[in-house]
Amino acid sequence: MLVQKINYVLQLADNALILGHRLSEWCGHGPILEQDIAITNMALDHLGQARALYQYAAELYNQLPAGDQKAQFQSPVIFDAASGINEDHLAYLRDGWDYKNTLLAEQPNGNWADTIARSFFYDQYTVLLYRALQQSADTTLAAIGEKSLKEVTYHRKWSSEWVIRLGDGTEESKTKMQAAIDNLWPYTGELFIPSPDEQIIIKAGDAANMPSLLVQWQSEVASVLQEADLVQPAKDAWMHTGGKTGSHTEHLGYILAEMQHIQRAYPGLEW
Repeated sequence: MLVQKINYVLQLADNALILGHRLSEWCGHGPILEQDIAITNMALDHLGQARALYQYAAELYNQLPAGDQKAQFQSPVIFDAASGINEDHLAYLRDGWDYKNTLLAEQPNGNWADTIARSFFYDQYTVLLYRALQQSADTTLAAIGEKSLKEVTYHRKWSSEWVIRLGDGTEESKTKMQAAIDNLWPYTGELFIPSPDEQIIIKAGDAANMPSLLVQWQSEVASVLQEADLVQPAKDAWMHTGGKTGSHTEHLGYILAEMQHIQRAYPGLEW
């Protein structure tokens, strides 16, 4: 079950890293200085969550027998780590097919409403995720859940207030916010569809049972959208899947090319 747990931890870590990178792209480009600082700080929160999870995933990976380590990733560069791997190997030396983030996290920033909608859906999810993870039988995951919950609770408040502000604002802001909600809604279902590895870890009591929290997520999302005078898309709409098992959109490749360039150009460099 160690392999399955590694994959589950990587799902959480990859979500945090990729979304954090997306939010960091707003640094210096926010609509006003206050929000530029706010969204950059939230990107750092996601990075901190990713680091804690990658450190744990690396610890678990280093416990695997050599043969199982070879089978864990398809990315050839990571195998050069003869003395074991660390968080940097997981972030910078895996190729796209070894990433397990949901497709929602890698979607482009678009305009401000697109970014807000993506964060809003994800933030509503992570509050439920980390709250549930506090009850994990795995004490490391429970501790990460407890620490992260404080951060993501603020994230949810921030993105929810922006959804209401734009939805209940001008005609243009309302139109853009509704379009963003409609366009990103088909990527939300994957958050609650467990991968095969995730199903095993849920049964073991180590993972957050997200499928059981879908109705609560939908209710909390609907409450904010109603206050924002926005229309919630159909709950039974078709949903994109594949990210948790390594099938990604073209957007992830561009993210990794930018994020991993320095480490791959100068292997092992520290600064």
